[in-house]
Amino acid sequence: MKQPFKRYLVRLACSLIILFNLGCSSSGDVKGRQFELSSIVKNDIDLVSEMHQRVVFDALSELAVKLYKRNPSEWKKAGNKSLEAAVNTITANPFPVVEGKTSVDSLRLTFDENYQGDRVKVFVVGLESMILASYDGHRSFYLHNMLEAQKLYDSARNVELASWLLRTKYNEKGELFLLSSGGTEEVNLSFERLFGKIINAQDMIAQIMADRNHRQIKNVIQAIATAFIPI
Repeated sequence: MKQPFKRYLVRLACSLIILFNLGCSSSGDVKGRQFELSSIVKNDIDLVSEMHQRVVFDALSELAVKLYKRNPSEWKKAGNKSLEAAVNTITANPFPVVEGKTSVDSLRLTFDENYQGDRVKVFVVGLESMILASYDGHRSFYLHNMLEAQKLYDSARNVELASWLLRTKYNEKGELFLLSSGGTEEVNLSFERLFGKIINAQDMIAQIMADRNHRQIKNVIQAIATAFIPI
């Protein structure tokens, strides 16, 4: 058996184990995937891609809840009747567009002094649409789909930057734009665990795709703190 293919199989197996553990850590019940006729035209990588994406979007939905709980004034800005209604709005399929912006352009609005809207919404929607773009805009995958490892890898670096900005970026009044793991004497590590789950899932699927397509991922150094990588 050729070495690259062996590495590919090992990473695939490790990915499935990690996804199983991530599912167990987020809830007490692990639901199996129901059989779908479309699965007949999917290979293992297609199914793994969908599983990774589902883990990420579930984590982003949980992140939205946590951010709204720490920043309750945000979900009220758009006239939502409840926190749950606000979360349902920003996680709906398709994802909403805010002021004509998606992906990293939406993320930048979070830290724009002039923006008066719901900052949790633009932050989470920015991450959702950026992650979706790294999967070429697809939610289902079939034999002909060939994801680009570099875009998946770059999206993980953008999540790292977004997480860092969330913890460290202050407005002109000396206040954090959004409260998350910082801002109080007691550090909330649950935010870091969620970001870590998203980053790990994106990095793993990126490496699987790199091995599958025999491509090398270029490491990107973000020299400028606010320089998100276009996806």
